[in-house]
This record gives sequence, C-alpha cells and structure tokens, in this order.
Amino acid sequence: MKTLQKIISQYMRHVTYLLIAIILVIIVYIQIANEQRQACENATRTFYQIEQVLNQNQEELAEVREAYSKTCLHNAEAIAYIIQNEPSILGSIGGLKKIAQFMEVDEIHIFDKTGRIYAGTHPEYYDYTFDSGEQMSFFKPMLEDHSLKLVQDITPNTAEAKLMQYSALWSKNDDFIVQVGMEPVRVMNVSAKNELSFLFSLFRVNLEAGYYAIHSETGEIVGSTDLTCVGKNLTEIGLKLDEITDDEKGFHAVINGEHSYCIFTKIGLNYIGRIIPNRVLYQRIPWSTFMLAVCLIMITLILSYAVTGYMNKYVVGGIHSINERLYRIAQGNLDEMVDIHTSVEFSELSSYINTMKKSLLDNNKKMSYVLSKTKMYIGVYEYNQHMKRVRFTEYVPQILLLDHKEAARLSSDYLMFKEFIDNLRQNPIANDSGVFELKDHYVKLEEITDNSGVFGVIIDVTKEICERRKMEAERDIDLLTGLYNRRGLEMKLTSLFNNPDELAHSALIMIDADNLKTINDTYGHEAGDVYLKKIARLITSIDVKKSVSARLGGDEFVLFWYQYDNEKDLLNALSMLENIQEHNPVPLNDRVYVPLRFSFGYCLTAKNMDYHRLLKEADKRMYQQKRKRKASASGIPQSSEPT
Repeated sequence: MKTLQKIISQYMRHVTYLLIAIILVIIVYIQIANEQRQACENATRTFYQIEQVLNQNQEELAEVREAYSKTCLHNAEAIAYIIQNEPSILGSIGGLKKIAQFMEVDEIHIFDKTGRIYAGTHPEYYDYTFDSGEQMSFFKPMLEDHSLKLVQDITPNTAEAKLMQYSALWSKNDDFIVQVGMEPVRVMNVSAKNELSFLFSLFRVNLEAGYYAIHSETGEIVGSTDLTCVGKNLTEIGLKLDEITDDEKGFHAVINGEHSYCIFTKIGLNYIGRIIPNRVLYQRIPWSTFMLAVCLIMITLILSYAVTGYMNKYVVGGIHSINERLYRIAQGNLDEMVDIHTSVEFSELSSYINTMKKSLLDNNKKMSYVLSKTKMYIGVYEYNQHMKRVRFTEYVPQILLLDHKEAARLSSDYLMFKEFIDNLRQNPIANDSGVFELKDHYVKLEEITDNSGVFGVIIDVTKEICERRKMEAERDIDLLTGLYNRRGLEMKLTSLFNNPDELAHSALIMIDADNLKTINDTYGHEAGDVYLKKIARLITSIDVKKSVSARLGGDEFVLFWYQYDNEKDLLNALSMLENIQEHNPVPLNDRVYVPLRFSFGYCLTAKNMDYHRLLKEADKRMYQQKRKRKASASGIPQSSEPT
C-alpha cells in the first residue's frame, strides 16, 4: 500500500506540474486577450457615450436656439405693447432700461417708419438705420411689410461685433418698430460643450490613455487629450490614415515612440480613437501570473500529500457505505437512514439525503393542500434550513417575473429567495389579504411553515385585480375629464373628513364654466367638451399642497385643497384660479379660439364641519360671482388668433 501511495503521489505531482505549465501559458494568453477585450469594451462604451453626448448637445443646442428665438420675439411683443400703451416712456432712457431689466433683455432699439433708431436703451446707436450694416439690413424688409415679425440668427452686431440675437416687429398701431437684443450666453455655453478636446477630458478616467479625433479625409488631428497634437497630421504621431478602420477590434502601433494598443471608431466625419501604451495595458499580467504560479505550486505540494491519504482513509470507505444504503433505499426501503460520520462532508451529505427523503415522503400531503386551494395554474416552492437550494415548479419564475438567470440565482440559495419573498410582502394590496404588488402585477401568496422548512403557493391574480379596479374606476371617474364624478367625490371627501386633524387649512371650491351653453349652441357639443376638458386640465395643473378634483356633471366642478400650513398660503393659491383665466384661450378648432372663463366660489373649512354645508356655501358664493360677471359681459368674445 505504501508503494502504491508513493507512485500515486509522484504521478500526481508530475501531472500537476505539467498542467501548471499549460495553465500558465493559457492564462497569459487569456489575460492578454482579456485586457485587449476590456480595452475595446471600455473604448466602445466611451465612444458610444461621446456620440450620445454629441447628439444630445446638438439637440440641446437646437432647443436652446429655438427657445432663445421665441423668448426674444415674445419680449419684443411685450415691450411694444408696453410702449404703445405708455408712449411717454420713449423719452426716458432710464425708463427703457428698467423695462429691459424687467424683461431680461440687453438692448432695446426703437425705429421710426423710415428705419432709423430714434430711441432706446443705448443712445450711442441713435440714427443707425437698416442700411448701417449687414446685420442691420436683415430687418429692412419690415419697412415694406408691416406684418413681418423677424428673429435674426445669432450674429455679431454692427457697432461692437458682439454676438447677439435680435428680434423686431411693428407696434400694433404701426407707429414704430421695436427691436430687442439678447446676448446668447447659454447658446454659447452649449456650443462650447461640443468641442472634442473638452469632451475627451470629461471621459478620460485613465490618465495614461489618450484620446484623438482625426478627420477621416485629411488626417488632421482635430481634437485630443494632448492639446499639443491638435492641428498636426496623424503621421506625425506615428499613424497612417489607411491603418485606421471603423472596427471594434483594436491594433498595435507605435504612437509618439511608444508601443501602444489603438481602438478607433468613426463618428460623423472623424475617427475617434483611444490609445493605451502596452506597458499600461498589460502591467498587471506579469505579477498576476507569478502569483498564480506560486499558488498552483503550493496547492500541488499540499494536495499531493493530503489527497492520497484522505482518499484511502475517508473517501473510499464512506462512499462504499453510502452506496450500500442508497441501494437499499432505491429498492424501496424508505425506512433506511443514511448515517455516515467518517468526515464532516459525509455527515452533511447523510443529513441532506435524509432531509430530501423526508421531503419526498411529505410530497403527497403538500400537493393535496395545493390542489385544494385552487384549480388555476399555480406556482409551488419549497425550502428548508437543511438544503441550501430552493425547489419550485416551472410556473414560479413566470409568476414572479424572473428571467432565467435570476431564477437560477434565487433557486441556488434559500436565503436569497426568502429575502425576495420578504420584499414582495412589503407591497401588500389594501383590502386584499395575501395579495401583493410586483412590477404592476399582482400575486397571491400563501405559505405553510413547519419547524425546518417552508412550503409556498403563489397565484397570478393580475387579471382579477385589474378588472376589479377598472370597474371601480368606471364607477367613480368622469369619462370626459378623468376627474372624480359625484360618487367618487362623495367617497373621497367622506374619507378625508373622517380624519379632520389631517386636513389642516383647507378650502372647498365650486367652479362653473361660463358660456358653455353658448359654445354648445354656436360650435357644437364637441367644442363644449373641448372647453370643459381645458378647464379640467387648468384647474388641476395649479401647484397646491394636496387636492381632490371632481366634475359633478354639466359645467360644474369641485376642488378641495388641504394640508396648508396657514391661511395666507391657501388664499394665495386660490388667487391663482383667477389668474389662469387671463392667458389660456381655448382652441375650439383650427381657426376659432375663445377666452377661457369660469366663475368660482370657495369656503374655508373648519373642524367638525359637514362638507355638504361647505359645498352649499361655496356654491352660493360661486353664483354670486357668476351674476357679477354676467352683468359686465355681453357675450363670448372670439378671434382668429389666441389672445
């Protein structure tokens, strides 16, 4: 036996040393390939991010330009309106500067009908005309066509060559032209973010790695983390244009006198490249290979002496004993117990086998319980403290929305699976015992727990819950506006007023749409529906603490605002109901707009008050306001453009 052990030990060492040499060679090649692959992945990911940032910056630049143009024109319209209503301000430069400061513009110029500046915030520009320069001549067509509203692209102004954006339009009475100038600071800031060298500096994590942008036709370096290379030809750093390909795989080259690994891709007209010196890319390989070799040799020496002795002393005898008992169990002797204690491993194996056998014996009882609970497709799972793995049926991953990888991970450890189930229990559905929400799905869960394990049943009840909620929504929601209907409002207010201490300062508001009948009679009921939906959107768009919104039917709406800290803040919010009517015309069709008007009355709440009484009082005040509004209005003003 000793001679055989010596032969086995020598044989194991020789084979292991050979395997170590082969493994080390393979590992070196794998590490080289892995470092190159990792470098390519990092580069590809960075290239994608750079491309996305460039695209986003271009989109942002277009949006900012458009926003500046609209703002510039809107400011000109507002200033023209102010000056037309108060023409005396044209004689006050200080007054015009205050208007410019208020409207957040840099320049205001007032032109007469001949195109000459005769007033404005900058007297040094007085007597300039539309013929005073290329930038000024852009607006000259306005002298012929008074309907023009022009917004000029960002361009250097005539006097100082400073980048500005100008807009101009005639006053409503055609007495003068208002030109507004705004310095496009934000546009210039966004434009600066598109500079490639700036982008490279943002994405440069490894300071040893360099980024280059090379024009695909000329070979000029148009951007780099090394600013000294910008403007050079790529041949000056050791590359040729025909060496660069739009390929995810990299290549080796000598860059600036240093052996490097290069990865390039094409974005637009430029090749974008990431270049890493070989000394940086492969710097971890020698040390990791050395440490691996040391570890493998130590393992070989230990195993060569330990394995042989352990095999003969523990393994062979233990395996033989277990095989005998498993054979008897396989023959139907389920009372046979596996009880091998020659090692900790065999002791644990014996325990697992006995636990598994007990689980199999209990299977009929548990499945009977499942079938008694439901006739639907169900998921069943089981785990206990003696087995690390979780057993579950094929429907469990489907019901719990697990992909193959996640299902395998959870089944490998009952503690992870138990944590998943505990997290699921953190999202119970009110009034549904044992039902929990899972990513917009609903799962019914029941478990049987004994001293050592858990047996669970799960059922997907998403369809039933959704159908029930749909029925509840159709019962309580107004289909036209999406607000609560009368029944939904009653239920919500009853619930809230049952806990008056949580309401704090609050108010009930009654709203009645003005002129709905006239709109229906004039433009049809579809136009009336558009009018009501616009009111619903506006009154629910106001920024308030907490609110409940409802349409009682016809042209009546109810708002309940609550949880305000003080009455002043609540009254300030109520004042916004009046303000939103001033600048929100309703488009009934492509050409007809009507002003949005409604009457409202409100009642501040107090403790122990019945909300029905509050509604009546708010309704009374609303009708008082409506009578006042009717007394001062003779019909529905309309126009072909929004007012």
